Amino acid sequence: MTQRARTQNNVTLKGRGKQPIIFAPGFGFDQEVWAAVAKSFEDDYQVILFDYVGFGQSDITAYDPKKYSTISGYVEDVLAICNELALDNVVFVGHSVGSMIGMLASIQQPDLISKLIMIGPSPFFLNETSGYQGGFEKEELDGLIELMEKNYLECTTTISKAIMNGSDYKQFESEIEAQFRLNDPVITNQFAKVCFYTDYREQLKNVTVPTLIIQSANDLFVPEEVAYYMKETLANCVLSYSSAIGHCSHISHPTETIHLIQNYLNEPFASQLQGTGGMM
Repeated sequence: MTQRARTQNNVTLKGRGKQPIIFAPGFGFDQEVWAAVAKSFEDDYQVILFDYVGFGQSDITAYDPKKYSTISGYVEDVLAICNELALDNVVFVGHSVGSMIGMLASIQQPDLISKLIMIGPSPFFLNETSGYQGGFEKEELDGLIELMEKNYLECTTTISKAIMNGSDYKQFESEIEAQFRLNDPVITNQFAKVCFYTDYREQLKNVTVPTLIIQSANDLFVPEEVAYYMKETLANCVLSYSSAIGHCSHISHPTETIHLIQNYLNEPFASQLQGTGGMM
């Protein structure tokens, strides 16, 4: 068996448990973003961390602009990692677009993933006249992409501020900005287009995996209406609220994020029936 995906995606294996739990980063981040959360699962799970090709310590020579011009390239890599490691009964934890990547992987191989945990997910970022409020007008996202192309450093500041959106945890804003400045601007720009302009709403009805959504307060990228939309559209979904402000509760509030995930994994049916712990 080759280890192409493990090397290409800089896969890290930790933990003493048998059931695999995969942590997928969001747009612009690498696996280090999960450091404060993933460690708490090492006693009970086989923890799997990875980088998207073109980010972190992945093999940048493996980056193919055509392959990664759509989300399917990233989904293909996740499935390759799982298949190389011969995984099953996977708990998939994804942040932002990582949630969508895990969702699509679960649709393609429904026997692979047993639970989806989505932190700040969005199936579509654009507002529509039909009534769907994704959070952004097209002109706003076009402007962000244009800024990224013309002045990448200024864009990293804009994005980091938007991600934290007024949170008191200013140190994380600086850390996020620094993280984005390590990324290749061209690759980041292409991934941004994949994230912001792809519409996954029609895929939601195909999800058969039990799902937890963790929604933060004042998330500029994912309005609360989007979380409601997903909960109502997914067949088996629990919506839980974090006290974190902004788009990265796993960065600013790791302890609370760990608790919400563990509560769902340990007592999923009780949580759904009782509606406790901020769940609905």
